[in-house]
Amino acid sequence: MIALFGQVDAIPWVALGNSTGNRMHAMSENERFERGVAHFNASEFFEAHEVWEDLWLKAAEPEKTFLQGIIQIAAAFHHYQRGNSRGAKSLLAAGVAKLEQFPPTHCGVDLARLRDEASVWVESLARGPETRSRRLPKLHRCR
Repeated sequence: MIALFGQVDAIPWVALGNSTGNRMHAMSENERFERGVAHFNASEFFEAHEVWEDLWLKAAEPEKTFLQGIIQIAAAFHHYQRGNSRGAKSLLAAGVAKLEQFPPTHCGVDLARLRDEASVWVESLARGPETRSRRLPKLHRCR
């Protein structure tokens, strides 16, 4: 197992196309994942989507579905920033649905909190424009 965010996690990053199990290659995958988290937390959702998409293309299940879920959530907030609330709502709902199969924490990310915050956004977007005053979510790490 690889240490992700300073802790041992159950995510086998070597499943991301590294058949040799080379630790240095695996660390570069971790660094890319962390770069996506940093972009997401800086509200740079398009950039987060791009970084994670590179990982997603090489990923095996179940990490492929995990990455697809967080990519959809990042893409949703990119749509929201560009004024496409309808697209944001549908992508958020799809991302939450993908992440439902994972435990409350995965890859060092507090998925329970992300799912809850994204679900609140789905409901809020369905109600209308008052979402403009809502703070954009962050990916919180579990310690």
